[in-house]
Amino acid sequence: MLVNNNLIAKYNVAAPRYTSYPTVPFWDNQGFETKQWIDRLQVAYNANKEEGISLYVHLPFCESLCTYCGCNTRITVNHQVEIPYIEYVLKEWTMYKAALEADIVISEIHFGGGTPTFFTATNLEMLVKGLLQGATITPNASFSFEAHPANTSKEHLQVLFDLGFRRLSLGIQDFDEKVQYIINRKQSVADVERVMQEARDIGYTSINFDLIYGLPLQTAATVAQTIDLALAMSPDRISFYSYAHVPWIKPGQRRFTENDLPQGEAKLFLYTLGKQMIEAKGYRDVGMDHFAKTNDELFLASRNETLHRNFMGYADRYTPVLIGLGVSSISDAWTAFAQNVKTVEEYYKALDSGEFPVFKGHLLHDEDLILRRYILDMMCKGKVVLQAGFEGNAIIKDRLTSLEDDGLVVVDEQVIKVTEVGKSFLRNICMVFDQRLHHSKEREQLFSQAI
Repeated sequence: MLVNNNLIAKYNVAAPRYTSYPTVPFWDNQGFETKQWIDRLQVAYNANKEEGISLYVHLPFCESLCTYCGCNTRITVNHQVEIPYIEYVLKEWTMYKAALEADIVISEIHFGGGTPTFFTATNLEMLVKGLLQGATITPNASFSFEAHPANTSKEHLQVLFDLGFRRLSLGIQDFDEKVQYIINRKQSVADVERVMQEARDIGYTSINFDLIYGLPLQTAATVAQTIDLALAMSPDRISFYSYAHVPWIKPGQRRFTENDLPQGEAKLFLYTLGKQMIEAKGYRDVGMDHFAKTNDELFLASRNETLHRNFMGYADRYTPVLIGLGVSSISDAWTAFAQNVKTVEEYYKALDSGEFPVFKGHLLHDEDLILRRYILDMMCKGKVVLQAGFEGNAIIKDRLTSLEDDGLVVVDEQVIKVTEVGKSFLRNICMVFDQRLHHSKEREQLFSQAI
């Protein structure tokens, strides 16, 4: 698929990744109270108890800083921080269980970070058992964790497998030594091969590779080599993300400059090259940046139009309640969002005071909910059916005119569909529905470039 250079120049603007709507910078936090969040959470859970809760646990610690990283991290080599942090996470979970005043049903658990495998296998076991205590697990529950190939042990894999984990996501990003050096991400092909083989031998059924294009010093040759090496190991899923360069937000990214980065046409070529190589091996595009084998549940969800997108990215199911535990975690009750404080010290202080560690949130109103559905459908299904009678439809159709002229979408009465070319501009298409973004003058300072 060749993309016109004029389209690249036109649409390479700052754009959200749309893991939510409204996006976090546009939440109406003024006047927001934690009690409002808890009230809406209770309503959502009581109405959808059988579907269970998705739990996201943020484990922020890393021994070194990866300079490309945009996540909330705490850099330390002191592993004495592990048990206190787990104890506070379980304290927060106990508060949520008490607030829900109901039997707890869990559908998903996901550990992200940071580096979850910074924690010892024994301590992760303590965390999981604490989360599951007194809870019912749905028959099709999905437990997954993110792992650094260089420090993931067979013990990590075995202990978590014994507790019900079947999915593993390995953060690779790039195999080229020069790229790894400049982004301070050190793991070898042998590290990944070892973890892959051990995980397969133990019985993990879904293994994902995280790869990134647009990193400093990347070229077509280095990306092709990384993709070749990754494909040879045959993961079930591949996430091929665009590097988000936001050094004014993440100062660690100033180890390199914009001159070191492939940009615009060169960056899009890296994505096109990687996509073609991945799909040539039988993987299917299941949404922005994600590819899966045809027997993987993510692909099946895409085919069945049950794919979902939340703060963790794409998921093969929708659960109405997502509770985030730990520093900076975000929770979602469909009609409300809440985010935890971003430092460990603030997190501990709030919980010591018997308070939820929430510092901001947003209560969605009727227009938000309609636009959220539009954006979610475009991200997950590649099409939107406009809701009859919604006053914002006329504005949306007007904004779509230029994208339709450029061949990114097809508009047929109330149905909007993305084209094959448009899939490379999915973030730009979703911006059409983003009413809050169009009222903002700060977009360039808030988001990375779309391409």
